Amino acid sequence: MENRLTEPQLTQIVAEVERLSRIRQSQLDSEAVKEILQELNLPPELLDEALIQLQRRKALAGKQRNRWIVGVLAVAVGAIPIALVGFYIYQNEQAIDRVSVQQNRITLVQDKGDNLTVISRQNNPEIFYRVTLKDAPIGKKLSLSCDWIDPSGQIVKQNSYQTREIDKTIWNTRCRYQIGNAAASGNWQVKMFLNKRAIGTTSFEVK
Repeated sequence: MENRLTEPQLTQIVAEVERLSRIRQSQLDSEAVKEILQELNLPPELLDEALIQLQRRKALAGKQRNRWIVGVLAVAVGAIPIALVGFYIYQNEQAIDRVSVQQNRITLVQDKGDNLTVISRQNNPEIFYRVTLKDAPIGKKLSLSCDWIDPSGQIVKQNSYQTREIDKTIWNTRCRYQIGNAAASGNWQVKMFLNKRAIGTTSFEVK
């Protein structure tokens, strides 16, 4: 069967033959190269060694290029865990920053759902600062603290603790302090902090 060529195929074949012809014309055989070396007063017997050296340099350049590529890839791959850690820390900080107080109140040991504004020093009562947090980050543990401040502005008691793992966005927590007979009378304050960020405060009177 006779193979027939289309006009585009013929054009491509002609172009390829011309390219190969130019390459062949530009290449010199070893005898021609030796003649050129003799004309330049260079020893033609070193031609083979020169070709070997050129091949070695070409191979070395290829290895160095590959090493550079591998080095760049290693740096890029090594940067990925750092970026992921940074993103995780940023996400965690954002989640903590969203936490706020939905409700806070003062009660005695038995919580009757009330909010005491006046505390009597009789019988050294233990009082609780009960706080309901909103937007608590599920799966995290929060570092909380409370400052109990007397009428003179002095911090007389500090509570510091870590919650158990949060399992719901609305989260109840509490701080406590025992009011003694020697406690100063007047207006007191209690403040709650999340990672040293004040998130809630309330006042009460001690008589």
